[in-house]
Amino acid sequence: MTTQTTPSTLATEPRTTVRTVTTGTTGLYIVLLAQLMLVLDSAVMNVGLPHIAADLHFGPASLSWVLNSYALTFGGLLLLGGRLGDVLGRLTVFWIGLAVFTVFSLLGGLATEPWMLIGARALQGVGAAIAAPSVLALITTSAPDEAARNRGLALFTAVSSGGAALGMLLGGVLTDLLSWRWTLFINVPIGLAVLLTVRQYVADTPRRPGRFDVVGAVTATGAAVALVWTLIKAPEHGWASAPTVLGLVLAATLVVVLLVTEARHSHPLLRLGLLRSRTRMATLVTMAGLYGGMLATFFLMVQYFEDYLGYGPLQTGFAFLPIPLSVFTMSRITPRLVARFQQAPIILVGATGVVASFVWLSRIEPGTGYWTVFPALLVMGLSMGGSFMPITSLALKDVEPEHAGAASGLLQTMQQLGGAVGLAVIASVYASHSVPGDFLAGAHAGLDAAVVIAAIALLSAATLVVRRPGLLLGQSARRVTRDDEHDAVGDGDRVVGDALVVAAE
Repeated sequence: MTTQTTPSTLATEPRTTVRTVTTGTTGLYIVLLAQLMLVLDSAVMNVGLPHIAADLHFGPASLSWVLNSYALTFGGLLLLGGRLGDVLGRLTVFWIGLAVFTVFSLLGGLATEPWMLIGARALQGVGAAIAAPSVLALITTSAPDEAARNRGLALFTAVSSGGAALGMLLGGVLTDLLSWRWTLFINVPIGLAVLLTVRQYVADTPRRPGRFDVVGAVTATGAAVALVWTLIKAPEHGWASAPTVLGLVLAATLVVVLLVTEARHSHPLLRLGLLRSRTRMATLVTMAGLYGGMLATFFLMVQYFEDYLGYGPLQTGFAFLPIPLSVFTMSRITPRLVARFQQAPIILVGATGVVASFVWLSRIEPGTGYWTVFPALLVMGLSMGGSFMPITSLALKDVEPEHAGAASGLLQTMQQLGGAVGLAVIASVYASHSVPGDFLAGAHAGLDAAVVIAAIALLSAATLVVRRPGLLLGQSARRVTRDDEHDAVGDGDRVVGDALVVAAE
């Protein structure tokens, strides 16, 4: 049983007893540089896909796995990465994961066959999944006070949300001026620099006793792969076909096995108590929907810029520039907004802006030029930049320091799998409605699907305010949080776990 800790003690205890203390701001920026590299890699190769297909002779179906192989191993193993950091020490695990990521970035850039590139991308995702949860955990447990924690989270979410759009720009520059291979080679000097310097500025956390949940890791990853594979293949087989139905059933079965396993395991990969908080669940769903809609929209807008407007890779990269610029701008403003209004209203406003931007993009017509879609891209960036920091802050609020890695892994799992599932859904809808020679036929359907995904996130965000209307009037967040977070870990694992075991038996 986990020792219960009150919100008031949590506000001070991790800051004074955890040995993970960065030397000034240098350590913070070093780990954020690594986070930027990990996030960039989820989008940096988008712009270069036509060149990759030509150089390595990819078929139309297999080309999508250049992106999905990374997304699936990254998203599917994040929970394991968080658990590794909690047990073995977060800096140690971060270092190992980043080393794996850097090595396979080099090997992926040297690939001469499709299977070599897909394999390297999958193993890149493994390294990223090991390293990424420790980045967020190091930030949240080392901040000396709540204000510093919010500033660190604002920078982290700016890097995480703006990094995907910045990856489009960087991918365009590297592909146009050098080669698509440099979208992978660029990781090598950055990774080496971080690996050589991080231990000088960031202290490791103590090791904690515990065992690893291998079954949980396998079922979590298997469920993600089964779901995304089924969604990608659905247009080819048919949405009501046997392969599609069986794939969805397999994914659901693996999720059930995962939950039953976690209920029985003494050191679970996913602490079920983390799921008892309604606030945390709402923020996780909101994060998955917003990020999934954003990545799916990128997929369609790249084709709009390159195939419809005739842009090259470099021009396409610059076309996305309003998004990262506005995200990074909001990262400077959002902590002050959170301090004044609390998280929930800001999340709701941000989600509303994202939905509005998707609706705007879904109305593009023949003859629509860049400056017509520019306002939608700007609103999307401002809304993402304003919402991701309070989502992250609320999802991790009052989590005990020994579970920070697991909670960070859960949040990032929802973000990455939301992106993978969103991309798979939109790509399938686009393919189902596509007409040869008419990009807009499939694009309209795909963008409408993105609106639906973002609307789910908006509804989830609305529950944060509807259930807690006092937040809009500046009500103290500590009492509200205590109501939602009481017994979220510790005894909560036993209660939820027992219920799942009884249901399974």
